[in-house]
Amino acid sequence: MRLVTVAGPPSSGKTSIIIKTIEELRQKGFTIGVVKFDCLSAQDEELYSAHNIPVKTGLSRGLCPDHFFVSNIEEALRWAKEKKFDFLITESAGLCNRCSPHIKDVLAICVIDNLSGVNTPKKIGPMLKLADIVVITKGDIVSQAEREVFAYRVRQVNPRGMIVQINGVTGQGSFYLAKLVEKTSTIETLQGATLRFTMPAALCSYCLGERKIGDDRQIGVSKLVNFRGDE
Repeated sequence: MRLVTVAGPPSSGKTSIIIKTIEELRQKGFTIGVVKFDCLSAQDEELYSAHNIPVKTGLSRGLCPDHFFVSNIEEALRWAKEKKFDFLITESAGLCNRCSPHIKDVLAICVIDNLSGVNTPKKIGPMLKLADIVVITKGDIVSQAEREVFAYRVRQVNPRGMIVQINGVTGQGSFYLAKLVEKTSTIETLQGATLRFTMPAALCSYCLGERKIGDDRQIGVSKLVNFRGDE
């Protein structure tokens, strides 16, 4: 079982990139499931279903979506293992930008688009800074000079991350990303795993600095997804 976390600002093209990457992985016989974490609403489940991709959606509503992610990621992994998927890909909007739904020793991908503005990389925070791979989308809409400036700004924030340019419409570049995803290590459990960055202070144990994942680590406000409901 291999886990990949994908995060990025809203409307950056995360779902399109995930679908194109899954199509590449499927050609090699891999089975993949997706868990979508969002805040108030999400229509992406229809897109995944249209491509016959198994998907579960969790809405945090009044809670921080990244706190919600941590509270549910272990159960999401169990669901994927029960379904016998080769890969589980999680998608999170990372709406507050201060948080980062990335876990140590788990492949972390940040998706950001050229149209968001050249100063955007400096505003996103650990979601971008701590990613292993930074996928830049919508490069076909801007000039070569704009693409180079934007990529340079990304490198300033995350000099260690690998940049991959992908067209979410045509899928150009997704083959290379799929090759990188395919190389990620297997994982059996996230109990005791560590987040790559602390979350901001608020109302739960993670808000107060907790970084370990596990039921015994969760104190205060939490919310769980029903993974045992109707299929």
